[in-house]
Amino acid sequence: MKNKLHFVISCAAAFACCLPLAANAAAKKSDAPSPSPMASPKAKSSPAPKTTNSPAPNSTTDATKARAIPFHGMISAVDQKAKTFTIAGKESSRVFKITDKTVMTKAGAPATMKDVVANEEARGSYWKMTDGTLEAKSVKLGPKTDAEKAADEKAKSKKKDKEAAAEPSASPKP
Repeated sequence: MKNKLHFVISCAAAFACCLPLAANAAAKKSDAPSPSPMASPKAKSSPAPKTTNSPAPNSTTDATKARAIPFHGMISAVDQKAKTFTIAGKESSRVFKITDKTVMTKAGAPATMKDVVANEEARGSYWKMTDGTLEAKSVKLGPKTDAEKAADEKAKSKKKDKEAAAEPSASPKP
């Protein structure tokens, strides 16, 4: 009789311990959002919009729907036939593909694939395609122009002014 009692108690304890885990796993599988513990009981939560099984924003074939990823570095290799160039990084190299959609400039003027040479600074943005290739959206060759430097300084000063205005004043209120 004593063994049966211990068995029943241990089963009940195991069930009580596993119940929150099972409920959490079931909540993750459901499409409906679970109500937040911070939400008021009177407020009704609207169901989340249904999502489709689309690829991640940074890996898409439709370049207009994804946000381009910025890059910057020195060109280490160029393949004119394949229309690619490589930027060597600290941990790995990235190979960027030039397409008809790629906008290329050098010193503020339009450029072509022939202008891309090794040991030159390059910056721009790219899309990561579903097959893993990196398709260049824009490429700027060479160091920054004076106009680009001035625009960067203006943006930095604007950001600094905005941050200063957002900070509360240090003077005590009467």
